[in-house]
Amino acid sequence: MHAMAYGEYGGTEVVQPATLPRPKVAPGEVLVRVRSASVNPVDWKLMSGGLDALMDVVFPVVPGWDVAGVVEEVGIDTPEFAVGDEVMAYARKDYVHGGTFAELVSVPARALARKPAELDWHQAGSLPLAGLTAYRVLRRLGLSHGETVLVHGAAGGVGSLGVQIARSMGARVIGTASAGNHDRLRGYGVEPVEYGDGLTERIRDLAPDGVDAAADFVGGVSEVSSAVLRDPARQASVADPAALEAGGQWIWVRPDGAALEELAGLVRRGELAVPVAEVFPLDHLADAFDRSATGHVAGKIAIEVSQD
Repeated sequence: MHAMAYGEYGGTEVVQPATLPRPKVAPGEVLVRVRSASVNPVDWKLMSGGLDALMDVVFPVVPGWDVAGVVEEVGIDTPEFAVGDEVMAYARKDYVHGGTFAELVSVPARALARKPAELDWHQAGSLPLAGLTAYRVLRRLGLSHGETVLVHGAAGGVGSLGVQIARSMGARVIGTASAGNHDRLRGYGVEPVEYGDGLTERIRDLAPDGVDAAADFVGGVSEVSSAVLRDPARQASVADPAALEAGGQWIWVRPDGAALEELAGLVRRGELAVPVAEVFPLDHLADAFDRSATGHVAGKIAIEVSQD
């Protein structure tokens, strides 16, 4: 099969087109023919070796953890899915090796959800990791109806989904973003504030009595969160262990097909849209990684793997 892969750690120069064997399909897994996958910062951070202390790697690595596609084959004792089903998944496994930037990928059934008809392939391939990350953070914060939540990085790939999920929970949402993204956030029912100097004061202007919870999707903002929270412990970050020092949580998302089905339900009810900023062909994955690394993408970057 055709894939993008790298045989050693490095920059974007190490990821190259490759011809690799068809993946095996273990019991409880399905083989998915990939239509679209999406880029997450963890993909190029792993490729650089930045997470080598945390995760076992078997070279050559096909990067990518997000996928949307069609079931091509089912493993032994996998009654939940059938050949031809349209599915999506956060397909991270126990070690880094066979990812989703390839024509085919094997995925444990427990990680899969059915693709909503309301999403195109690129939207479906962009939802799983970012959506599940936001959902896990907000659930762990114990967010409830009527509370005010501060979302850092509200216009990014994770944040733009997080603010919508928070609104679906009945929360008031204050979101940090550059001025150019404020109108889009207002469309989600968010009260936007510009990040940078004076951020704490701008948040206090909107919430003089403080906010109930803070979700950090960018890092480096724990001080701001602690200054505006009624309870400094009600903060969670996906990017900064400093949240732990304030009594908060540092969160890493897990594959979870059941939770992904819940997000699909929000999509079907019109409560969650998936913003795709750009689409790259598979062989231009290095360019997509470079674009992601700029940190200035409003939404997700999708990778078109196949069209049929």
